[in-house]
Amino acid sequence: MKSFFERLTGAVKIDEDFDEFDNLGERGVTNHEGGDILDENGWAETENEEGELTMDMYQTPDAVIIKTMIAGVKPDDLEVSITRDMVTVRGTREEKAIVSEENYFSKELYWGTFSRTITLPAEIDIEAAEAEEKHGLLIIRLPKIDKGRQTRLQVKSH
Repeated sequence: MKSFFERLTGAVKIDEDFDEFDNLGERGVTNHEGGDILDENGWAETENEEGELTMDMYQTPDAVIIKTMIAGVKPDDLEVSITRDMVTVRGTREEKAIVSEENYFSKELYWGTFSRTITLPAEIDIEAAEAEEKHGLLIIRLPKIDKGRQTRLQVKSH
């Protein structure tokens, strides 16, 4: 299974004792695990997998806060789905410039679809949830449901 970094960047983990001339194929070199194929320039040729967002999640006394970097993503290309105990952030980061592979010296940015689903540590009020983007940082504020809150009901008589 690929690590988070490998999925996000398309990097390939190669054994230290790997001989780059082993397993030569039509398209390049495979690693010993039979994983990604490296092209003639040493770039990983990966399938169209979704990238996984990194997130910070913390709580305040009255809310769960989630922060994630979504730089380069238009709000129309972003979807935030919430339930009382789960949040999913899904989107697409599209590369504008078309550059041929042989002109790249380095290619580390993630382009394509990404998503992340996390289970929340507390039940939240989905009606009062808020999401805000500022300078590429998405901040999701999820107010907690106060399970200890009590109220007295007036009993009506007919």
